[in-house]
Amino acid sequence: MNDPPLELPSYICGNAITTGQKLEILYPFDGSLTGTVSLIDRKQLESAIETPLRHFKHLSRYQRHEMLSKASALLAERAEDFAHLIRLETGLCMRETRYEVGRAQDVIQFAAMEALKDDGQIFSCDISPQGKARKIFTQREPLKLAAAITPFNHPLNQVAHKIAPAIAAGTPIMVKPSAKTPLTAIRFAELLYDAGVPGWMLSVFVGEIDEVVEPMICDQRVPLVTFTGGTPVGKRIAAMAGYKRLCLELGGNSPLIVLEDAEMDVAVTLAAEGCFRNSGQRCTAVKRLLIHEGIAAEFTERLVEKTGEYLCGDPAQEETRVGTVIDEAAAITLERRVQQAVEEGAKVLCGGQRSGALLEPTVISEVPRTTEMVCEESFGPLAPILKVKDLDDAIALANSSNFGLSSGVVTNDLAAATKAIKGLETGTVNINQVPGYRIELSPFGGIKDSGLGIKEGVVEAMKFMTTVKTFSLPW
Repeated sequence: MNDPPLELPSYICGNAITTGQKLEILYPFDGSLTGTVSLIDRKQLESAIETPLRHFKHLSRYQRHEMLSKASALLAERAEDFAHLIRLETGLCMRETRYEVGRAQDVIQFAAMEALKDDGQIFSCDISPQGKARKIFTQREPLKLAAAITPFNHPLNQVAHKIAPAIAAGTPIMVKPSAKTPLTAIRFAELLYDAGVPGWMLSVFVGEIDEVVEPMICDQRVPLVTFTGGTPVGKRIAAMAGYKRLCLELGGNSPLIVLEDAEMDVAVTLAAEGCFRNSGQRCTAVKRLLIHEGIAAEFTERLVEKTGEYLCGDPAQEETRVGTVIDEAAAITLERRVQQAVEEGAKVLCGGQRSGALLEPTVISEVPRTTEMVCEESFGPLAPILKVKDLDDAIALANSSNFGLSSGVVTNDLAAATKAIKGLETGTVNINQVPGYRIELSPFGGIKDSGLGIKEGVVEAMKFMTTVKTFSLPW
């Protein structure tokens, strides 16, 4: 039995907004009410922008470190509560929601570490005949305000990836979480206030697109917008934002290339984990399995067997490994794409049954290279298998996508691995690992329709949220 529905405010600079229109959040598994959150209006957005600009002050490295360290400790104490809240918003199983809380803890801890590090450089000027007896120094200074928009598929970790680097850098931030999963973000804001983050430094709110979101994006007092989500929305943000910094982490169509020399156990495990974890709802999830034709039959048989381990059902049950996708509409779209692929010659080998927002992990073979399921980003637990002749064929097929986020290659051939790293047009190439493998500290981001090449990850996000000031002194 679920707890009573939550009724949460939006937060503007630490102040709870409880009046006005309410947004209802439903549990994707059974349609029950998870909670409500208050929407803000244009006047309250103005306060979210003006307050940090008026009250901005530089916080010491130690102050920023302490806030984040306390937040990390509080999240550890409240980990199970957050895991259940994520489940009730997303329909993800507990295995995934607990994993997400752990990742968010990493983000906060890494940000706390980075807050203490010096970020400057020193250049001696007497290294040139034209030089003088001086030294040039650099230091990073925080922007006065940043705006962030986050997606539904990681309602805690993606929010942490925006807020924690901002706090570490000393940059005030406004966050508009997905309207499908705002409750986790609001609870996270409350945790951060409890950890000592001053109100003027953080706002987390939900509002209508034309009333709040687009005005926030276009406001020239907001020098930076960071967005994680779908490509069409990212391109619209780029078109409307104007002269400001943009970080757009968009969609993906990540391939896992399995070459003839691959260790079969490794390849099958990576395929299953890459396709089915988080119900397949990750921008870096494996969306295309590009399998050498010489091993395709064995790989396919083994993957079908492995898929039986991924029990699909009630997200609250500990044995469940695949919960729902975000809503029934998303599941219907995935179901339609599978049916279309079958009409074009593909074969469903296991799974494929849908019940509401639940879609069984599905293995599909003989998938045409031109079917919608593998040309567009299919955000769900699908494992489409496409045969390739060799590495060159695999690289060409992988690069034929409009997306360029991440990729994985399973091989023990160093020359083949090196060729793949050089040839694949993606922001990340992982050898003998899923395309999305990373740590929360490392750079992450894509090219083409997957983003502008600006990287996320704690270190890169902190750079993005600061400016470099150069000064020189006689020496």
